[in-house]
Order: sequence, then structure tokens, then C-alpha cells
Amino acid sequence: MLQSTTIQFLKNLKENNHRDWFEANRKVYEAAKADFAQMVQQVIAVYGKKEESIATLQAKDCVFRINRDVRFSKDKSPYKTNMGAGFTKGGKKSPLAGYYFHCEPGSSFVGGGLWMPEADAVKKIRQEIDYNFKEFSGIIHSKKFVAIYNKLDDNKEYTLTRPPKGYEADNPAIEFIKLKSYIATMPIADEALTEKNLVKTITTAFEALQPLVHFLNRALEE
Repeated sequence: MLQSTTIQFLKNLKENNHRDWFEANRKVYEAAKADFAQMVQQVIAVYGKKEESIATLQAKDCVFRINRDVRFSKDKSPYKTNMGAGFTKGGKKSPLAGYYFHCEPGSSFVGGGLWMPEADAVKKIRQEIDYNFKEFSGIIHSKKFVAIYNKLDDNKEYTLTRPPKGYEADNPAIEFIKLKSYIATMPIADEALTEKNLVKTITTAFEALQPLVHFLNRALEE
């Protein structure tokens, strides 16, 4: 679970997203950061028993910085209004598929997969889906996956309008071959963030995603 003070800090940051306020509240931030890190470490301890690839990670390997990269953004707000952690083999900067938890009052979620991978990685995944579509379809239509995630995210932002080169429109797997990201998410209500079973909620969602993560990583690592 997370402390209510951590959630309140993020709410206050959203209303005061500037350096002066942040520096004046740095001690509050440091406490919230430590609180989030201890929760992340608990997730690693619990889920690492079922996902060997993340078992040796430390919270610092997973938690993303709160500072925003504003170099190429019109929004010059210096800080993210969320705390996020990526649980992936090799750590948060790994190019492999993995798991993610996003804590942001009003917009929190758990999930994972592979978000906007490089062209070579997408090519490998598309080929794996094409060659093993029956297996892939079984993963994303399994009762456990559907119960938590419903379906893969097929937002237009993550989908090609036409089949990629080398694939026909009548390919049985074409709707998935056209994807540019392979992710699934489940929203988490604000009240759940401070409940004792938060870690269980997160790790249960990760378990439902594990077959997809392994499928994607097999494509990338073979």
C-alpha cells in the first residue's frame, strides 16, 4: 500500500508544477519517493518468485525519475504528476517487454507489454505473431487475460491504417500485425492505492500479463 500523504503530494504537485513549490516541498517529495520505492520493492519480492527475470532488481532499477524531459515538448512543466515503475529484465531502460505500474491520482493503472518499440523489434514481433498466431490468440483471449485487461490496447495511436509491407489484408492476424505497440492496462481507483492489498492487485495483474510478455520477449531474444 501507499501512504495517503504520497497521493496528496501528487495531487498538490499537479496544482503547483513549478520549481519553487517543489523545492519548498522537497522533504515531502523525498518521503513520497521513499514510500513509492518501498512499495515497488515489495512488488519485486512477491512477483519475483513467479518472474525470475525481475527477481534480482532493486527499486532504483525500476522507478522512473519525476523530472520531465522538456527539450522537445511544448509543455514546459518541469515535473511529472505521476510516479511510475517498470519491472523488466535488465531494468526500466531495457528494450524488452515487461510490466508497469503508474500512480497518478485519477489516472492510475497497472499493465505492461511493449510500448512503441524500435522498427527492428516490431518486425520480429510481427513475424512471431504471424508464425504463431494460434498461440498468440490463445494468450490474449485467455480467461485470465480478458478478466483483467479485456483486450490489447488497439488505440488508433498505436495502429497502422494499412497492413505493413509483406503482409496481406486478409491475414488472420492482420489486426495485431498492424499494431505499433503491444500493451494492456487495467485502471486502478484512487482508493485502491492506499489499501493493504495494493501489491496483490498489482502482482495478480502482472500474472495475467506474463504469457504475453514471454511471447514478446521470445520474439526479441531468439
